[in-house]
Amino acid sequence: MPKIETKEKSFFNYLGRSYTDDELEAIFPVAKAELDGHSDGIIKIELNDTNRPDLWSALGVARAINNYNEAEITEYDFFSSAESTVDNEGRELQIHEAPENRAYSIGFAVKGHVVSDDDLLSLIQSQEKLCFNYGRKRKTIAMGIYRSSLIEFPIHYQGADPDKTSFIPLGMDEVMSLREMTKKHPKGIEYGPIVENDATFPYLYDDRGNALSFPPVINSADLGAVKVGDDALFVEMSGPILKNLLLAASIMSCDMADMGFTICPVKVVFDTETEYGNELTIPYYFQDPISCTLEQVEKTTGVKMDSTTVVLALKKMGIYSFCDEKEGIVYATVPEYRDDFLHAVDLVEDVIIGYGLNNFQPEMPQAFTMGRLTAAEELGRKVKDILVGLGFQEMMYNYLGSRKEYIDNMCVDGSDYIQIANPMSENFEFVRPSVIPSLLESESVSAHSPYPHKIFEVGKIAYLFEKDNSGTITKNSLGFLAADTLMGYNEVASLVNTLLYFLRVEYKLVALEGDPRFIDGRGAKMFASDKQIGLFGEINPVVLENWGCGMPTIACEIDLDEILALNN
Repeated sequence: MPKIETKEKSFFNYLGRSYTDDELEAIFPVAKAELDGHSDGIIKIELNDTNRPDLWSALGVARAINNYNEAEITEYDFFSSAESTVDNEGRELQIHEAPENRAYSIGFAVKGHVVSDDDLLSLIQSQEKLCFNYGRKRKTIAMGIYRSSLIEFPIHYQGADPDKTSFIPLGMDEVMSLREMTKKHPKGIEYGPIVENDATFPYLYDDRGNALSFPPVINSADLGAVKVGDDALFVEMSGPILKNLLLAASIMSCDMADMGFTICPVKVVFDTETEYGNELTIPYYFQDPISCTLEQVEKTTGVKMDSTTVVLALKKMGIYSFCDEKEGIVYATVPEYRDDFLHAVDLVEDVIIGYGLNNFQPEMPQAFTMGRLTAAEELGRKVKDILVGLGFQEMMYNYLGSRKEYIDNMCVDGSDYIQIANPMSENFEFVRPSVIPSLLESESVSAHSPYPHKIFEVGKIAYLFEKDNSGTITKNSLGFLAADTLMGYNEVASLVNTLLYFLRVEYKLVALEGDPRFIDGRGAKMFASDKQIGLFGEINPVVLENWGCGMPTIACEIDLDEILALNN
């Protein structure tokens, strides 16, 4: 969960008064937060909702608490919408032939408040949390803050030639091309891979041609170095998903308004038509209204609330609402800085928090059930007992792994493997399709241990399966492996026979051929009631070499769900 730190003095200033630790612990739940620590003038806050990026700053938490305590909704009059616009006073951001993979850039300006040390720390933290957590380490949101007093509008965003476009990046004193920044600048090394394979790189500059930044990598040393004492700033965000950028801009503008800035909207002129048109004035209100029924509130909470109580509860959560008494429906206007209402129950949740969690009386359950093991768990435990009795050691592994582990090392094509669309790391790119690669990974680092090696795991595997509505299927699987100088087909066949004997499964064998994981002619498929229940054999030397294993190795994998179906 996201965590933030704030200076006690600043935070209490945002709240309007000081709080004891006990008071903070009592009030933080209204902002879905917990007190994580308070010492040396620093308050540490842990946020419990990853769907509320508006709370990932001291200002956001303070806003939620103030709304709750005062039952007053903070009003922000600087937003434009599809129905109305606000004066941008000639400030524009123009997009020209944007990079294909980062097509959008938006921004707004602020003035009228002198940046202090505490303000600068708050701005940097808000920027980092939005870009790192919500913006997936700048992949979907990159944000820059600039000294607008030095900027000549309109500002321009375009895809630039990375070898011919250059400026002095923040933290350096020499001119570099955009491509050089990805190789030499610390931030370029960290974030350059986001764009390094693109034909053009994102480039932001003002009407004089002065560079603002190379998003998502680094600001310029001149216009992008915000300092204590500045009182006019320009905030820009770029990325591939316009709606995410709009929400981030809404959150930052509300935070900066609460900080004391006057928000100065900026008109953005896109080079293509977007879902909101080809011109937007930022900050822009894009949220759809949400509603729920009084019946839903009562059914979910167990408390019968009248319309006045519900409307007041939502007001304490910063939400305008009214109730159609005849229809029994509550209609609400989503705050500018939120985009987490997907269903009526989300609105009911805010009613619950606004009503007061302590106002719900605890009740003992009226129905009691007895817990017991599932049939699958009972079978798994029986299998474990048998394998331990045969001298095997149980292992436990991750269910995610890399292409190298599951595909390359196993010499398979992986066409039916489940690949993660946006993995945090290449080490967790695929869902495990088999237990055998996990066992081989352990064997590959166990050459120093006395032989024989005998290990097993009972766990989940998953792969693509068109017949299921989800397009995938998850199975309970047993995999075991043994390695020694004399391990071969006879040894693994004997182990399989013993295991299935105690499981009371009658089976027959069919020669295993064409499976690159095993040696042809030295393996078999197991069938029971004309259904394949597993396979076993001697591991192919090529696979062993890929893993760095030096001993002959046997392995077996059995579908425990099929075994369970046979027993039933």
